[in-house]
Amino acid sequence: MEVEAMLPPSQEQRKLVPDQLKQKQQHISGVGVGVRYHGWKAMPYVIGNETCERLGTIGTTANLLVYLTTVFHIPSVRAATLLNVFSGTTNLAPLLGAFLCDAYLGRYATLAAASFTSFLGMLLLTLTAALRSLHPPSCTSSSCQGPTHSQLAALLASFAFLVLGAGGIRPCNLAFGADQFDPGTAAGRRGIASFFNWYYFTFTIAMMVSATLIIYLQSNINWAIGLAVPTALMGLSCVLFFMGTRLYVRVRPDGSPFTSFAQVLVAATRKRRLPAPAPADDLFDPPHRSKLVAKLAYTDQFRWLDKAAAVTAEDTVVVGPDGSAAAANPWRLCTVQQVEEVKVLARIVPVWSTSIVYFVVLTQLGTYTVFQVMQSDRRVGRSGFEVPPGSMVVFNMLALTAWLPVYDRVVVPALRRVTGREDGISQLQRIGLGLALSVATMAMAAAVERRRRGVGSGSSWAWMVPQQAMAGLSEAFAAIGLNELCYKDSPESMRSVAGALSPLGLAVASYASGAMVTAVQSGTGWLAQDLNKGRVDLFYLVVGAMAAANLGYFVACAFWYRSKRTDGGGGELEMEFDGGAPAMA
Repeated sequence: MEVEAMLPPSQEQRKLVPDQLKQKQQHISGVGVGVRYHGWKAMPYVIGNETCERLGTIGTTANLLVYLTTVFHIPSVRAATLLNVFSGTTNLAPLLGAFLCDAYLGRYATLAAASFTSFLGMLLLTLTAALRSLHPPSCTSSSCQGPTHSQLAALLASFAFLVLGAGGIRPCNLAFGADQFDPGTAAGRRGIASFFNWYYFTFTIAMMVSATLIIYLQSNINWAIGLAVPTALMGLSCVLFFMGTRLYVRVRPDGSPFTSFAQVLVAATRKRRLPAPAPADDLFDPPHRSKLVAKLAYTDQFRWLDKAAAVTAEDTVVVGPDGSAAAANPWRLCTVQQVEEVKVLARIVPVWSTSIVYFVVLTQLGTYTVFQVMQSDRRVGRSGFEVPPGSMVVFNMLALTAWLPVYDRVVVPALRRVTGREDGISQLQRIGLGLALSVATMAMAAAVERRRRGVGSGSSWAWMVPQQAMAGLSEAFAAIGLNELCYKDSPESMRSVAGALSPLGLAVASYASGAMVTAVQSGTGWLAQDLNKGRVDLFYLVVGAMAAANLGYFVACAFWYRSKRTDGGGGELEMEFDGGAPAMA
């Protein structure tokens, strides 16, 4: 992403041979130059927008299965299939949204359009509950009519708007909030790290309110009111977003990052027979003029990609009167900046891939904890109140919500004094702690299930609380650390794409979880309908073994990983694993 675009070639531009070009090359670091960052002054609008948006969208979608089966009278199997397709599409849509954002629209415009689109989707869904003509009549003792074609079309249209809204909001909101801090200052970098923590704090608060109050309104008061409340919150989210417009730093798009990556791969392939360039000075490295995109320093990993920036006799470079230089054929010659951006992505992807197994672990735990509670004593004292099985996720959120302020205000400052790092520990170390906690969580869950199965119906729902709380702590480390790593180390030109990686991991994990359950049940019979006749404890041990293997794979990736380096200011201080020893970057 660029704030200032390179001028197109004019008729007065001339061609230079490689030796002449080297005399023109220089590095200009322009991160943050001329840009006024408001930091925390913009956060009431950014975080307010995100909190209300989460309250609205989660409050709308959390209870959709009940809505489809009780109001639209859709059979449970069809309703579950429809929601699986909706959920999977919602998690895949951010990839397209991120591409459009980074290539053409920019984060501000994408968020503005997506927020309004989500509001329209929620409004239409609310109307399907409020207007009798948009949903089937209530069932009678003799008949139960399903939705008409027009009623189903209105429902699916609301889903389509929600998918489009999620496709623009999910990859952009986290990156847009972090954009408001100056990464070239210590205060700005601390602000980014703190913002990630507070973002997830408000996110979990929104999830808890949605899982309790809004679901209560929908199920026990009135569906129209229960859907109108989150719709109104989404409308408030739009208002808050536009109120902060004058304070926002808006990074302009600068063409498709995927095109740039493809050019590097094609150019490197074309020059595959060339010897790897020895000194970095022999590579095409024109002046860097972006004000918000950091100039990346040369790294010696993936050296075969360096061939894409090797200047040969067949390459022609055009230099403009302002000193800007560009290859006449970008599919034959790329800049060092382009090559380094591909290297950054190549380093991030293996680390990101560990999130797939991690999300599988959380998905399986969440699903079977509900089933465990359904076959336990759910009474709270002598009040007669029974804990809803689906509300067990609240304990996960409570642990995460309670821990994040303590971590941000107490733990990080204490660690900062010990490690000298602005963020206390590195993102890789934070992710590793979260993955280790996921292994411990599954070991605990297996032990609890063995005990619950031995006791039978006399077991208490409260036995499942510790494993849920530990899963929440695991998310506070792994999920947040992964998102922060993807944001900080991804090229600025594709930070929205980096924001789509987490939903993509969730989407893949969702499909993998379903396939895993089917395979385990058909192969072992451990996951019987009656858990007391199955062996969910052994299933948990298998999932825990997967988590342990995933942790080992992550450690290997972490020792191989190199943090992004910037050239000439604007760089970030990182301490990551570097062949067994910490490396300052």
